[in-house]
Amino acid sequence: MEQRTPPSLTALTPYLLSKTGKEARSRLAASLAEEGLRLWHMAVLAALADFGPHAQRDLAARVSVDASDIVKVVDDLAAAGYAGRARDAADRRRVNVAITPEGRAALERLRRKAAVVQEEVLAPLDAAECEQLHALLSRVYAALETA
Repeated sequence: MEQRTPPSLTALTPYLLSKTGKEARSRLAASLAEEGLRLWHMAVLAALADFGPHAQRDLAARVSVDASDIVKVVDDLAAAGYAGRARDAADRRRVNVAITPEGRAALERLRRKAAVVQEEVLAPLDAAECEQLHALLSRVYAALETA
């Protein structure tokens, strides 16, 4: 098969990360869409499941979504029964968001879908290589997150 991408680009790790990430994200988005959800929905559900209830504005910061956009994401999740909202008794201006049991079940379905996509994308690697790639990317991500 003829190489389509210039070797001077494929020699750049950031280029390979970008192209691989774009393809993986596209496949994941298509899989999540089968549930009528997007990656932001999964991110919010994961944050709520992993860290517990959040004030809506804090949730936006945690998942790196603009505060105005988080309203739509939480609206979608609430309409589906996956998240609930309540006014904070101590500060009525504050809206708290929590995952529901239905939301936990939905998140588990989304995780299974993500695992299938991960297996597809990483199919050229064996199990040890997948673990090594994950460990290396985790180190890079942690360093970038704290920078």
